[in-house]
Amino acid sequence: MSSPSLNEEKVIDGEEKEVEIHTWKGPNDPDNPFNWSITYRWILTVTVCFISILTGLPAGSYGAGNNYMAARFNVQNEPFPNLYWATCSWNVGAALFPLVFVPLTENTGRMPGYFAAYIVFELFLFGSAFADNFATVVVTRFFGGGASSVSINIVGGTRSLPMSLFGFTSVAGIALGPFVGSAIVQIHEPTRGLEAPWRWIYYIQIIYNAALIPIFYLILKETRGDVILTKRAKKLRQDTGRTIYAAPELNRASVASLLKISFMRPTKMLLTEPVVTFFTLWISFAWGILFLFFSSVVQTFGTNYGFTTFQTGLVQLAITAGAAIGTFINPIQDWLYVRTASKNTERPGKPIPEGRLYTSIPGSILFTGGLFMYGWSSRPDIHWIVPTIGVCIVGVGIYSIYMGVVNYLTDAYEKYAASALSAASLGRNSFGAFLPLASFSLFNNLGYGWAGSLLGFIGAALSIVPVVLVLKGPGIRRSSPFMLEAMYDEEAD
Repeated sequence: MSSPSLNEEKVIDGEEKEVEIHTWKGPNDPDNPFNWSITYRWILTVTVCFISILTGLPAGSYGAGNNYMAARFNVQNEPFPNLYWATCSWNVGAALFPLVFVPLTENTGRMPGYFAAYIVFELFLFGSAFADNFATVVVTRFFGGGASSVSINIVGGTRSLPMSLFGFTSVAGIALGPFVGSAIVQIHEPTRGLEAPWRWIYYIQIIYNAALIPIFYLILKETRGDVILTKRAKKLRQDTGRTIYAAPELNRASVASLLKISFMRPTKMLLTEPVVTFFTLWISFAWGILFLFFSSVVQTFGTNYGFTTFQTGLVQLAITAGAAIGTFINPIQDWLYVRTASKNTERPGKPIPEGRLYTSIPGSILFTGGLFMYGWSSRPDIHWIVPTIGVCIVGVGIYSIYMGVVNYLTDAYEKYAASALSAASLGRNSFGAFLPLASFSLFNNLGYGWAGSLLGFIGAALSIVPVVLVLKGPGIRRSSPFMLEAMYDEEAD
């Protein structure tokens, strides 16, 4: 069966030619990602969520080797956490790399970009493992963090991925890092040389990531419809000699223009769109707390309860537990969101974007309450389970905020959702890079209770953001040029 096509006059290689436009072979074309089987979609879902966890683990696992690295590289880690510069560089790379490299996948497709990023991610884990000085660790983690972020940003666009599950793995992958790292350093080997426990944090991750690459290659396939059509059209041109092109080939933007959009539009939205600005602050602070816990939990539980590195790693599993609780609650949010369709007077039958924020409001309040609880209960005369519960509650809040921001920006900005999310990601990873640098001094100088309270007060102030959107959202959207321009044409839908 030949593919349906239309004849059009187009300029090809400087000449106007009649070309055949290659399209899908009807509504049931098996190559169309929308027609893939439910079974494969679930296999794809599980695979990419697993990848999300794997690429997040190195961000948090690094710190478990701090004591060994401080001695090996003669780095002073108190009162200023100098060893944290390697996690800072990881997040800086994660903030910047997607702006440069993700747009390139518009032309090449997700899968080539994904595997290239994943291999680079693996290579720089290797570089960190065999580093002879701390500067090498900082530099290799910058590139490793950037590659991991590119990889997961590409995978994040894969079709059929349930956002709630992806949100969980985005938080859990990072939060699981301290536990994984602390478990690995229990290996009793010489503290120096290539057998040092901190190096095994990388060795083990290198081994399982490398072993999984061929498995991922067999499971994953291209999900961008325009790239699939382009490849088919190229093959038809080679086989038949006819001027057959896919529509995306004829209207494709240049790499330079894609990069310009990737940098300029998110920056403009971050500076001129109050919704993007305040949502970025909201998610950025929550993400900063996620990384701040990597050092503060070690500090508070080590001082107050005499916990070892492995025990503090176990405590940080509470963040993952909180994210899991948020994931189980999320179907309620989806149900509330769908019910708003009957109340939408602007676009009847379509749920309103503010419906995405209903559970993130109590989630943000829980986030604030968890910070207060963690700070004031971190005392030797209070059982360690109490501040651990506070950490878990914060985990629920981080997940709720993450989901609220991602889903609202996607719904409210539609055509420009990718740019809005890029702006939020830039701020999120920047806070994750630099906020934890203040952790030791903050908790040491203010005391655990007041340090937790200061963070809680900031969280409480930012909790106003979703409340304002729920109450004033329609008016704010009508006054935003970006939101008005971003709406898809209902008739075209």
